[in-house]
Amino acid sequence: MNILERITQTKTAEVKAKKSLVSSSILEQSPLYNRSTFSVAKALKNSSSGIIAEHKRRSPSKAVINQSHQLLNVINAYQENGATAISVLTDTNYFGGSLEDLFLARSAASIPLLRKDFVIDPYQITEAKAFGADFILLIASILDKAQIQEFTAFAHELNLEVLLEVHSLEELEASYIEDIDVVGVNNRNLKTFEVDLKTSFDIAKALDPNKVKISESGLSDTQSIINLKKAGYNGFLIGETLMKTDKPGQTLKQLIEQS
Repeated sequence: MNILERITQTKTAEVKAKKSLVSSSILEQSPLYNRSTFSVAKALKNSSSGIIAEHKRRSPSKAVINQSHQLLNVINAYQENGATAISVLTDTNYFGGSLEDLFLARSAASIPLLRKDFVIDPYQITEAKAFGADFILLIASILDKAQIQEFTAFAHELNLEVLLEVHSLEELEASYIEDIDVVGVNNRNLKTFEVDLKTSFDIAKALDPNKVKISESGLSDTQSIINLKKAGYNGFLIGETLMKTDKPGQTLKQLIEQS
């Protein structure tokens, strides 16, 4: 069993346990449930940098990245230094995040927030809305096309946008639907956790030029961002490069200024 299969198995048990304790109707009573959401697709179209800055404490591939940063300090620093949107990891077992992180981030952020997790059930989309997200992540490698269609339609009912993440041309062809708001190309193989930026360049040629698209993972230098912009990408999801530094906001500012 590879790491992605283990994560999905753990997530399935986790969601089942949560649903037995807190119903969707209770989540719908959250004070954030009826808030107006921000459009990440519009934000990326109108941004010159397109950086989605990520709060990420650890990962299966890198273990601890940084456990010392206070979440609100990071969120404020990202926003003040030009982030177009912010990604918040909410998986606890493998990434050290939580829904409370998302809730706290919402209290500080006035830009789009991504609930970044392994969505396998519509219940998690209701959670995302209740805890303050503006868009959700759907990972093509753990969902079939029918699920992507169903989850996207439900997210749109809640006024949430959808980032569909693919890792190969085959996944793009098997999972792409016109209704998704943003296409994300992850340069990290979620089965082996190896990173190759060539993935984004190879897939760029097959992407709809009119669809908002981002590159994810392994983005650590400005030249890569510049080259990916030329290849047609509107945005870049960057986490580890920022979080491993003492001052994530300043690192973000430098990336934006130099790219």
